[in-house]
Amino acid sequence: MILHGENGICKAQTAEVAADLLARELKKEGRLFKLSTGVRGHGMVGQMSSLINQAFQVITEEAGKSRLCFLIIDEGDSLAGSRNASQSHHEDKVAVNTLIQKIDDLKKFDGRILIFLCTNRYEALDPAIVRRAGRIEVFNRPDDNEREKLFRMDCEGLGFSDNCIMELVSLTGPNGKHKIGFTFSDIRTRLIPEALSNAYPHRKISEDDMLTAAKTLVPSPSID
Repeated sequence: MILHGENGICKAQTAEVAADLLARELKKEGRLFKLSTGVRGHGMVGQMSSLINQAFQVITEEAGKSRLCFLIIDEGDSLAGSRNASQSHHEDKVAVNTLIQKIDDLKKFDGRILIFLCTNRYEALDPAIVRRAGRIEVFNRPDDNEREKLFRMDCEGLGFSDNCIMELVSLTGPNGKHKIGFTFSDIRTRLIPEALSNAYPHRKISEDDMLTAAKTLVPSPSID
């Protein structure tokens, strides 16, 4: 599966939740692995391909004859970038070839190994990687309904009024101040901590703290 969209909209987190849910629904033991840009190594000849081989060896051994395994490749464009790109080095091309081969080798596991490739640069992926995806999901910034659900969930128990929640939804969406809305990450890792820092340690967080933070901060810039 390829999950693509901007930063801060929970692609990797969605993959984690999906893996957990699949294992529970299928009532099978599962293992979750993550492959980061660290697999690129230190630039030594053949190192990246070797590390990819090692990673897949661990996964296939864990899968064995009956276990489910899930692999999340974050920042997938750094490992599966197009081999036709002008800036693509020989080592990168060899690594993509290795990754394609390893993905093809997983067919013998009859679907017990699922790869989630997450990227915010879908257009940079190698076409051969894209062709092998059984499903491609686009992740967009949260709409009004999704931001409302997030605010209600994260602010539960604080006694915020419906008017406050709806104003937060309006302030964090596309409006006269900014053309794009906040990402999930903008709200959870910037807005709420900003509001909390204004209240801590002398009092509990208030509606005014949240609204002030929402009016002060701006959404992360779009990758477009």
